[in-house]
Amino acid sequence: QVQLVESGGGLVQPGGSLRLSCAASGITLDSYNIGWFRQAPGKDREMVSIFSCTSGHTYQPDSVKGRFTMSRDSAKNTVYLQMNSRKPEDTSVYYCGVSIEVGTLSHDEADYWGQGIQVTVSS
Repeated sequence: QVQLVESGGGLVQPGGSLRLSCAASGITLDSYNIGWFRQAPGKDREMVSIFSCTSGHTYQPDSVKGRFTMSRDSAKNTVYLQMNSRKPEDTSVYYCGVSIEVGTLSHDEADYWGQGIQVTVSS
């Protein structure tokens, strides 16, 4: 059974930093393309980072470039999202997702999803 479990969410002040983790079981993350997504109430799901295991590239929208960084720990089978310089508009439920096909992630879909974790940016 595949499980993705996010952790590290919570409340952070504007300008602050937070690191989310996504621990996988039942799959080896090194074999998958990995994405981080977010969805705010009343809004569509939005991709914030995609790592392509084929090309080794990370793709991000302009809204998070320079502020969000993806990384992996293969030994722990865990992927991270370091979020710096947080803004109130970053408030969302964040999800990790994985897919065999990077195109799936680029369409805001995934083969497997985590349960999501709330991140709130507020003073």
